[in-house]
Amino acid sequence: MNEKHTTLGDVAAIFYLTPDNAEIGEKNLFLTLKLTTTDENGAPTVKEYDRIFLHRAFPFEHPESFISVQDAEKNEIGMIAELSVFPPETAERLRAELARKYYAPALTAIKQLKERYGYAYCTAMTAQGEVHFTMRDVSRNLFRIDENRLLLTDIDGNRYEIPDLHALDRKSYRQIELYL
Repeated sequence: MNEKHTTLGDVAAIFYLTPDNAEIGEKNLFLTLKLTTTDENGAPTVKEYDRIFLHRAFPFEHPESFISVQDAEKNEIGMIAELSVFPPETAERLRAELARKYYAPALTAIKQLKERYGYAYCTAMTAQGEVHFTMRDVSRNLFRIDENRLLLTDIDGNRYEIPDLHALDRKSYRQIELYL
């Protein structure tokens, strides 16, 4: 009996998607993928995915590098090392999808942040106007990205960004200071 054993190297191996093996398109506003690989005999095989999902492996430090491409069942198909290796039209399509997925309005002021029974109720200003959102356990849903940049996540999974703590007015800073 010829059993194939999975090794740690097999599990940790990364399959990179490139313009040579991946054709990324769009159908009904969803990203699609036509993947061409070779089997163990060297014969080309083509697999098509009607819908793919993108996930940043390093969302803050490298927004256009190491993009995981997954199928509808959240199984990783491969990794895009850098968006810029794809043709401009494809790279823009990928950037637009990532921008949609990782949309986080920038908070310009915090008008009110009140905590009650483990929930924090926030009223803040963005360039688009006033927003109201609720966070559960603020200490777990407020992430310091770097020295002056914060990311807040509400109970629905929506993200809000404070791009520069020092750019906030004094009242806004005092509202958030307790959680820093």
